[in-house]
Formats: sequence, C-alpha cells, structure tokens
Amino acid sequence: MSERLVVIGGDAAGMSAASQARRLKGPGELEIVAFERGHFSSYSACGIPYWVGGDVGTRDELIARSPEEHRERAIGLRTRTEVTEVDVPGQRVLARDLEAGTETWTGFDKLVIATGARPKRPALPGIDAPGVHGVQTLDDGQALLDSLEGTPGRRAVVVGAGYIGMEMAEALLNRGYEVTLLHRGEQPMATLDPDMGRLVHRAMDGLGITTVASAAATKILTGEDGRVRAVATDAAEYPADVVVLGMGVVPETSLARAAGLPLGAHGGLLTDLAMRVRGHENIWAGGDCVEVLDLVSGRERYVPLGTHANKHGQVIGANVGGGYATFPGVVGTAVSKVCDLEIARTGLREKDAREVGLRFVTVTVESTSRAGYYPGAAPMTVKMLAERRTGRLLGVQIVGREGAGKRVDIAAVALTAGMTVEAMTALDLGYAPPFSPVWDPVLVAARKATAAVRAAG
Repeated sequence: MSERLVVIGGDAAGMSAASQARRLKGPGELEIVAFERGHFSSYSACGIPYWVGGDVGTRDELIARSPEEHRERAIGLRTRTEVTEVDVPGQRVLARDLEAGTETWTGFDKLVIATGARPKRPALPGIDAPGVHGVQTLDDGQALLDSLEGTPGRRAVVVGAGYIGMEMAEALLNRGYEVTLLHRGEQPMATLDPDMGRLVHRAMDGLGITTVASAAATKILTGEDGRVRAVATDAAEYPADVVVLGMGVVPETSLARAAGLPLGAHGGLLTDLAMRVRGHENIWAGGDCVEVLDLVSGRERYVPLGTHANKHGQVIGANVGGGYATFPGVVGTAVSKVCDLEIARTGLREKDAREVGLRFVTVTVESTSRAGYYPGAAPMTVKMLAERRTGRLLGVQIVGREGAGKRVDIAAVALTAGMTVEAMTALDLGYAPPFSPVWDPVLVAARKATAAVRAAG
C-alpha cells in the first residue's frame, strides 16, 4: 500500500518538498496531497516589488510552476483550500474549501508544514482602510497594482524600513510617486548597525525618498470616502494616496501552536538537522515558519528568506522520499537594493555579538567597486567584525553602488568555513580593473581587522 504525504503550503518550501519527494517515489508508492489557501503556487514573493515597480512585466513571470503543472506531476495540489486544524495523534488535517465553504478531514502518514510567514500588521485605527496594503503574496501585489491604477493621487507612504519597505519605496518611486518612508528606528535597515544604516539614510535622501526616523505610525487617517488620506505619527501627519506596510513578518505557526508542536523563542517551529519537527517522527517543517541554527552565534534565529525555504524543501523531500539530507544552518546573508544603492550583510551585527557574549573588534573601510581609474568605479563601504581573542570573522556589512552587494558572498563563505580575518587576507580572489581594485574591498577590511585583533592583544 502507498503512503500519503500531506503538505500544508503551496509555495517554496512546501512544493519543493513535494516535488523532491515525487522524484524519489512514484504515485504508486507515495500519494501527495498539498493545500494552498491562495490562487498560486511556487512563486517568487521576493520579486513582487520589482513587478509592482515595472522591472518585471507580468505576474506570471514570477511563477515557477503553476498548480496545473504540479498536478501533471502527480501532486494533488488543492488551491483556495486552507488547513484549519492539525490532529497530530489522529494523523489528519481539517481543510476548508474557501470557495465552497465545505470542510474535510484528510489523513496522512507523513506531514510537511510550510505555512510561511504573515506580515506584521499592528492594530492601528484605520489600518483596514482602502488604499492600505501589505505585500506578501501575488494576490497582495495585484491588489496594490489595482489600487495604484485606480488612484489619481501620486503620494505614497511606506511604513517600515526593512527589506520589503525599502524595495517597495523604490518600486513606488519608479512609478512616479512622491515617497515618504517612515520607520521607528534611529536609522533604516535594522539588520545593519546604525552607522551603516546612516549611510543608507543619506543615500535614500539623495534618491528623492523622504526618510523619517523615529517615526512610529499611530493612526491611518481617512477621507470622507473612507479611503486613506494620511499616516499619523506622534509628531506629524504625512499625506498619502496609498500606504504600503513593510514592517517585517512573523512565523505563521498558529496551526502548529494549536497542535502542540514545539516553537522557539521567535515563534517559529523547531526542527532537527533533517528538518523533522522535534519529537515527531513523521512531521517535517520548513520555510518562513521555522527557526534555524545560526552557525556564527550557535543560537536559533528567525531568518525568513526564499533561499532557505527552497533548501529546506529539498532536504525535507529527500528525507520523506527515503533518502537522507540535512540543513546545517545559516550565517544570515541578505542583499537588497534601492535604485542603484546596494545593501548587504552577513553574520552578526555589533548588537548580536554583544547579546551572545562575544568580545570583538570592528573596522570600516572606504573603497571602490573597480580599480579607481577604471570608468564606472563606484564607492562602497565595508564594515567587518572579528572576535577579539581568536580573530574569527563574525560579520560583514556593505553599502555601495553597482558591484558592491554581491561581495558579501565572500564573507558568507568565510563565515561558513569558520575562517579568521587573517586567513581571509590570503584568499585568491579574481582581479581585473573592470571588476575590482588590486586589493578587493573585503580583503582590505580583513587586513585592517587583522591589525585590530593584534592591537587588541
């Protein structure tokens, strides 16, 4: 008799797991049933800001594999169907058809939870007014585009200065909007140290985006027609014809919590290296609903990224399909851009290092993305953290123009390998004037960090 795999969630982690399991086991060995509450499957949520901004022409370009294509591969994907309960002892899930309103129990031998994340949406007065949008799914992106096309005004307020907030600010700027970015912190991009965030703030002002620090939204103001007209803070009101919320996400683990599955300090599911939910032999979890091991600090952390979700799915699918694979952890690498400004980080910030009790040194260097004499050489700033006693690399942050952001990958590899900053100085990186100075900026930072470690004794 065949087993049944039930997958909750039809995007990156869930459908990667289903597809990998199907490659290893045919329909006669493994029946796969997947539930997705939206209309779409296997799409790039990371691409939504670029679709909204016009860099990507159509919604369908963001879809890697449609529900019909999954079904052709013997994966029973049911869209517009939301799982409302997981009965762990009974090995079954309760799913509601959102179109028909009917509910059905489906049994499972193996279960994959890939419920993703939900946007932070504070309970502010007016938060549900027309013209206020979150951007998490393709449906959200389409709703925002429809709103933009139906609004004659050209003033936009983005609330939150994380990755999504920054990228949506660019998207709206590209569409000809006057953009104001509100954030509650001292500087935008809380994933950076404040000194690096200050560089981002300065650059965004130069791009024409009004960036307001220490400005927590307190109320969404509406007009006589009920539509948004402004965002209020304690200090001021900012006129808006459209508002985009970009305040980050939290793990969508309400189902898991109700089912009594183990959650971590950040609210994400806890798994072992095989992505199996701890204490449950036949349940796996992956994607934005899980916490992962930080290889630098040694602690669990929450890092919702599509790159991790797809890797989780591959690991889960291999294990469900009878093979063996593991996901060892992350170093926290991320890269983004606002217009021509590139922003990247990996490893620990100063705040993170202090929280885990590490003593460290920091260095910051100014350089260029190419040889200074070569046309198109653009400025970049690299900040590096190293453990004071051992010289172990702890983290790198980069802010610059074209050619700056992806240099963070050098540091990501070094972090994963546990390299010291001194060892990094000997890395044999590619060089030619169109691509880099003789000493790559990351290696210049490593040299300076090595000297700082020695000076610190």
